[in-house]
Amino acid sequence: MKVKIVDLTLRDAHQSLMATRLRTRDMLPILETFDEAGIYCFEVWGGATFDSCIRYLNENPWERLKEIRKRIKNSLISMLLRGQNLVGYRHYPDDVVEKFVRKTAEYGMDVFRIFDALNDVRNLVTSIKVAKECDAHVQGTICYTISPVHTIEKYVEIANELAVLEVDSICIKDMAGLLSPKMAYTLVRTLKKEVGLPIDVHSHYTSGMASMALLKAVEAGAKMIDTVISPLSLGTSHPPTESMVYALEELGYETGVKLDVLLEVREYFMKIREKYQGYIDWRSTIPDTNVLVYQIPGGMFSNLIAQLKEYNALDKLPEVLKEVPKVREDLGYVPLVTPTSQIVGVQAVLNVITGERYKVVTKETKDLVKGMYGKTPTPIKEEIRKKILGDEKPIECRPADLLEPEFEKRRQELIEMGFENPSDEDVLIYTLFPQVGLKFLKGEAKEEPIPVGGKIEGTFEVEIEGEKMKISVKPL
Repeated sequence: MKVKIVDLTLRDAHQSLMATRLRTRDMLPILETFDEAGIYCFEVWGGATFDSCIRYLNENPWERLKEIRKRIKNSLISMLLRGQNLVGYRHYPDDVVEKFVRKTAEYGMDVFRIFDALNDVRNLVTSIKVAKECDAHVQGTICYTISPVHTIEKYVEIANELAVLEVDSICIKDMAGLLSPKMAYTLVRTLKKEVGLPIDVHSHYTSGMASMALLKAVEAGAKMIDTVISPLSLGTSHPPTESMVYALEELGYETGVKLDVLLEVREYFMKIREKYQGYIDWRSTIPDTNVLVYQIPGGMFSNLIAQLKEYNALDKLPEVLKEVPKVREDLGYVPLVTPTSQIVGVQAVLNVITGERYKVVTKETKDLVKGMYGKTPTPIKEEIRKKILGDEKPIECRPADLLEPEFEKRRQELIEMGFENPSDEDVLIYTLFPQVGLKFLKGEAKEEPIPVGGKIEGTFEVEIEGEKMKISVKPL
């Protein structure tokens, strides 16, 4: 049996460990070598990379995609798309979704992995339809989580809804590292039997179970697994490509991947890891077994700590950890992935800090209850809905049905601001991120410096035996 390797080094690996800060110039030199390794598909774009390029790196995300496509010729390339949210944090109207997907396909994107935080398939319809029209491979994605309503039967139901939309494969997206070996085997086996589409398994190493989960998934019939090159693996990232290839080949599976080429790639990324060490929090490099108890992904856990520090209430952390699952239940057992993880986390902190549940409610919590993000996995309790919305009624339709076309309006705004004949790519940058995007398009963005991890750099004034002098310190 052949198992295809999907390598996430150029997207999810550095998003998980290095705050999505890997520069394009540090990707390009190794790509032609990497492309010789026999990897089935490289995930290179989407997720937070678009935002990070214009917000922190002063890079054009479209240029990144173009340069990567130029160098990867043997393997497919893929992106992670947040359904109606695209690569942003709100729902965009259908005309924007269509323009974005078509433009991305023009740049040579082979595979669109499309998901919705609530697993509301209505939020995936437009992007899937357009990607299919562009002859791309569409991977319908199920966000995996654990709750009383997230049963095997529920996941089969979601997969069947995706199959009706004629997706080419199904991805099980385990963003929190909750997928156990037993569940991986059972879920893949059931989906294969009931739905029949090829299955890809994506599992973060957060709990320490991902390698085991991927092996059991392959045993159950998964056709694809997600991995990353070893220097950027483990912790909140993913299993190492080299180790998984070695283990699979030894077990009699064919991957078509050349380990000798991967070892060369590994050496390159060892230097990259050293260069970007300042972005890597040591806590994100080791398993966080808290996730098995609280089901809180690593990024969300650190956000809770940061919020409590702001309120000078770090001693309330145990209460907040108990409150998170209660809020999640109240809000319909939403999977904890962007943006729902932030919504649930912030609301749990507010409930504890104020001493009264839902006394203070964020706009995002209200919008979630109102249905503006889509349909929650289970209906929100009536008493919670009434407390948060009062007499206001939640919407029943697909949220994007309420949105007016926006793309040409945004183009006109740019023209009125002095941009002559702005390109579709520039209009999309501005539409998805109006403030940050405009700053970037005006040429006012600056690349942030790469921090020096654990080392001191700069010029300092010191006093030695009463005499003041300046010294310069540079990293070795």
